[in-house]
Amino acid sequence: MALQIIPFQSSMNTCYLIKDKGAVLIDGAWPNEAKSFSKFLEKHQIKPEEVQLIILTHGDFDHVGGAKELKELTGASIVIHEMDKENLEKGIFHWPEGVTPWGRFSRSVLKPIIKKKAAFPAVRADIVLDDNGLSLEEYGIPGRIVYTPGHTFGSISVLLDTGDAFIGCLAQNRIPFRMKPGLPIYAKDIELLKKSWKILIDQGAKTIYPGHGKSFPVKKILKYLN
Repeated sequence: MALQIIPFQSSMNTCYLIKDKGAVLIDGAWPNEAKSFSKFLEKHQIKPEEVQLIILTHGDFDHVGGAKELKELTGASIVIHEMDKENLEKGIFHWPEGVTPWGRFSRSVLKPIIKKKAAFPAVRADIVLDDNGLSLEEYGIPGRIVYTPGHTFGSISVLLDTGDAFIGCLAQNRIPFRMKPGLPIYAKDIELLKKSWKILIDQGAKTIYPGHGKSFPVKKILKYLN
């Protein structure tokens, strides 16, 4: 069977199921998505127990909020970097600072509203990564996890041997964040984030799958790195 990349939409977030010899899910969606995810798996004729890993690209509320219930549904192991695991394991609401005028304004206005609605259950991580990442070969996926800090200090990406790169919030490509592909409007360290982009590009990233928006070719991001 050829490698499959299947998007799963969760509010404004896009999670990705990658299926080859095995199956892994990238990002944990918003809370209360277990029923929708179950229907999604059924539609694509995938059994819940086939999903071996839930790889959390970072510890923001909208990427880890549904991790506990999706783990309970699938039995998958949760993977997160050590720098972001506290948010997951203590149910901490986290939203990086704005790094553009729109990012700063939108965060100040929306954070108090969303925080009241975005509470999520804590869950313990099964695999806690350091900066060396992780090969996915043993899980039947031809690729690896790469440490790509900047949006948060524990941000990670999945880079397949095909050049497909799943980057969480290393870029954004949808309203209300951005009108077209570009660097995120929220980040802990935007210069560190740019260095992470160069690491991914040097390692062969070709097609980018963001956590917010549709995929795009890597050349769309190059102008922001100079």
